[in-house]
Amino acid sequence: MNSPLAVLREFFQLGLTSFGGPTAHVAFFRERFVEKKSWLSDREFADLLALCQFLPGPASSQLGLGIGWKQAGWAGAFCAWIGFTLPSALVLAAFGVLVASMGKGAIEADAGWLRGLQIAVVAVIAGAVWSMGTKLCPDRPRRLIALVAAAVMLGFGIAWMQIVIIAVGALLGWVLVKDAGATEHSDDSSASKGATGRIAAIVCLALFAVLLIGLPLLQRVWPDCMVLGAFQAMYRSGALVFGGGHVVLPLLSAEVVDPGWVSAQDFMAGYGAAQAVPGPLFTFSSYLGAVIDAPWNPWLMAGVCLIGIFLPAWLLVLGVMPFWDSVVRVPALRRALAGTNAAVVGLLGAALYSPVWTGAIASSRDVIFLLGVSAALHVLKLPAWLVVILAGGAGWLVFGVLS
Repeated sequence: MNSPLAVLREFFQLGLTSFGGPTAHVAFFRERFVEKKSWLSDREFADLLALCQFLPGPASSQLGLGIGWKQAGWAGAFCAWIGFTLPSALVLAAFGVLVASMGKGAIEADAGWLRGLQIAVVAVIAGAVWSMGTKLCPDRPRRLIALVAAAVMLGFGIAWMQIVIIAVGALLGWVLVKDAGATEHSDDSSASKGATGRIAAIVCLALFAVLLIGLPLLQRVWPDCMVLGAFQAMYRSGALVFGGGHVVLPLLSAEVVDPGWVSAQDFMAGYGAAQAVPGPLFTFSSYLGAVIDAPWNPWLMAGVCLIGIFLPAWLLVLGVMPFWDSVVRVPALRRALAGTNAAVVGLLGAALYSPVWTGAIASSRDVIFLLGVSAALHVLKLPAWLVVILAGGAGWLVFGVLS
């Protein structure tokens, strides 16, 4: 057990330095909390990661919530979230305020630096898909689950299909996966016995469902309330996305671009900027709140959207954690979780093609630029945040000045 302040200190450092997206965040967390701090054993860390892959929401942030909760209960979970989230949320909200002050659609679709950022996003996501695939799909059944998941998602292309794919992936994992790994656990921590009792956990799970159903109904009662509309849009995105990270892109686009709250150009500008900052990708929501076309203070809207998209993760993780150590010992559940992880790889692969690839790659020059970015990432081994920044500058030169 550690104090909430100790949790805040560790996660704030990670919030300032954890570039590279969810897969990289998992590596940073393991290095810090398993190898250096010994807050968790390897098995405890792996089981907590499996839970976060199974639940909808931002996997790396949920992993941080779980680690903080194990160390210092509710206060530890809150401190972990604040420390890991606040740096990037403030930067992206400030960028959103700047974009909003320029006027809706002020970021031009053919801006060279934006083209460079969009193509860099393709390379970053492709690397994440490959890395996750090699780790989470080590055998033939799981590779098959991933490929089928990608095909179904691309074939149907609707957000709620992710839930079906995850459920079927769990079923196939239970049936087909033979070895999902053994389990080992220490006794439940005092956090699980006191700070978050099982009654409080059930309340969290019930509140998750009530908000998921009730917020759209409230929006119908007050259709002109932009604060409520933005909050329920972000809450629905955070509650229904599986795999976290880049998979949330089409959901967020449907929520804010389709109704005309944010222009497609401004949306992609913010998404590109989100690649260049540390911390969870879901802080992209603070940018969206700041640029939403609404008669409200942009900083208020940024906070509303940030809380809205992360609240489902809070309720789910804190609602499940008191039961997890007992449930995860069941071998059948471990096989189901293995299938779920494979399905997540497929969903991420589908998102890589549409809308990321189709929205960024349109010519042979784009492909050449992509190859250069990929070389910087995977051959020169430059950090993702630096590659994205350099790609923005190179895009300004290649697609702007020299075009």
